[in-house]
Amino acid sequence: MIKHVTSVDQSDRRVPYNLRQSGPTPVQMLISTRVRKSPYWHLSMKAGCWRATIYNRVYHPRGYVKPEDGGAMVEYEAIMNHVTMWNVAVERQIMVKGPDAEAFVDYVITRDATKISPMRARYVILCNSMGGVLNDPILLRISKDEFWFSLSDSDIGLYLQGVNHDKKFNVVIDEIDVCPVQIQGPKAHALMKDLVGNQVDIDNIPFYGLAEVKVGGRNCVISQTGFSGAAGFEIYLRDATVHAEDMWNAVLEAGKKHSLMVIAPAHHRRIQAGILSWGQDMDNQHNPFQCNLGYQVSLSGKGEWSKSTNYVGKDVLEKMKEELKSGKKPYKLQLVGMILGGKPIEEYAPDFWLISPADGGDPCGYITSPWYHPEQKRNIAMGYVPFEGTLNANGFPTGNFGQKFKVHLPDEYSDETGKPVDAEVVPVPFTESFNPNTREVVKG
Repeated sequence: MIKHVTSVDQSDRRVPYNLRQSGPTPVQMLISTRVRKSPYWHLSMKAGCWRATIYNRVYHPRGYVKPEDGGAMVEYEAIMNHVTMWNVAVERQIMVKGPDAEAFVDYVITRDATKISPMRARYVILCNSMGGVLNDPILLRISKDEFWFSLSDSDIGLYLQGVNHDKKFNVVIDEIDVCPVQIQGPKAHALMKDLVGNQVDIDNIPFYGLAEVKVGGRNCVISQTGFSGAAGFEIYLRDATVHAEDMWNAVLEAGKKHSLMVIAPAHHRRIQAGILSWGQDMDNQHNPFQCNLGYQVSLSGKGEWSKSTNYVGKDVLEKMKEELKSGKKPYKLQLVGMILGGKPIEEYAPDFWLISPADGGDPCGYITSPWYHPEQKRNIAMGYVPFEGTLNANGFPTGNFGQKFKVHLPDEYSDETGKPVDAEVVPVPFTESFNPNTREVVKG
């Protein structure tokens, strides 16, 4: 039976999240010319990719080890103990280049673009005029007048062109033929040293630092970034449509002595690190505060997160922050971290699983990103529950910690068929992230 739940209060959304519980619905993906194949698609197939999804209108490999051989948790062991390469060419690169590049980027992101030095990157968000999060890309500043938006899953390239439709800013905005792979895991530094040799001192690249190098004889930009909370880098290959094999095969060859494994993006690790996935943990109808990104919002005044210039969404975001300070609740649901019972969740959830109050009653929230944490030997998740608390100075919720709920898991994960499992709100991240530049453990 397919159940559609309407009791979760989504009255502040024009299009509610679809909480229809359908369960697994196996289908065969149609491969056609309407959706793009990345330059690495055939190489992922050769590496054993057996399933894919669509991300940024590009086919996206999402599994290499089949369930009968251990599935995603075999890939987890690889990133925890060795080093992995991910095909993330779906992170389409939108270039903004020209005399007004800095001013334009500063207008469309909530952080201060002037504080990003050339050959540095930052995690940023873009909001619409209503304060909704349009995208949360990594922003690379290649030079004084050139930026790349390394996109999460949405049409920001078209949006940026629309913002500058009147050519108010003297810039060129377009997608470029640059495709990244991610190198993640405890042996990432060793592998990168073998790849780049003496071209650059890998140990002295700062977190979010960039460098121009050749990999496999081809021009690349490398960054110390990643989607896992583990030590890692990204390799952005220029002219990727032509040179994909050269870079990819160079990584495979150098990776042999480091037990390199090609895997899907490690969502089990990114959940542990509290890293959000746009479209899953948030979308354009979530504001930054309710998805724990309030620290990204620059307010008028002084300080690291402040800027005096105007940007898209500034007025509504400043008003929202003031309402939160005064104890008002400008939105219904808050993204929180949770620990929950049940059998180990070692596969992607096909539905937003429902959350009910601890004492029973109709569902009041939903899980967005669940997985099993092998080291903690328990299930963890991010999800939305009614906002009952306040925000700290960095924009994170503080009042829900310790709150109890029930989570309605599918029968395959439930301790007892038909009965929800206990859950509790806890701080995020679940696992402290590793900053490979300083060799220090950093908290979220």
